Amino acid sequence: MPTSAAGNKSNLHPAATSHALSQERVRAQSRARAALGFTLIELLVVIALIAIGTAAVSFTLRDSAETVLERDAERLAALFESARARSRASGMPVKWHPAALTSAPNSNTNATGFVFEGLPPNTLPSEWLSPQTQVDAAAVVVLGPDPIIGPQSVMLRANDRQLWVSTDGLQPFKVKRVAP
Repeated sequence: MPTSAAGNKSNLHPAATSHALSQERVRAQSRARAALGFTLIELLVVIALIAIGTAAVSFTLRDSAETVLERDAERLAALFESARARSRASGMPVKWHPAALTSAPNSNTNATGFVFEGLPPNTLPSEWLSPQTQVDAAAVVVLGPDPIIGPQSVMLRANDRQLWVSTDGLQPFKVKRVAP
């Protein structure tokens, strides 16, 4: 049974009832809009995840000049060890030194390479992986046939980077980084 007590909506004026209903609709629409959007916390979490992913990718990418120089240095150390083992097996001394190689028969351009004297031709590679890699033209490394050789080293350069490929005579050749 309807009463005229406060809070009883049945006795309200029709204009007041429609105003209350319109306010209720506005609140329902704003709640629906809020349910469709993102909260600030959700946006911050997404931005943090993107930042972490970007940082991880940037740390895994390296300077290409440094990478190329490191590959050439590691390769040269492996070639030195291979030539050293062949020298011991054959009993013949092997000497490494840089040399200018023509890149094509009818070309005037020269690319810097290297030579292993004392090994049959085309036994080991004779060119750098990168044309940017440079070495002192007077560098010479003697690789055997004795199991113990003197301390030797070669400095490789590419742009402003430097690496040393060296041995103490007993240990295998290793790549050593030079602090900039």
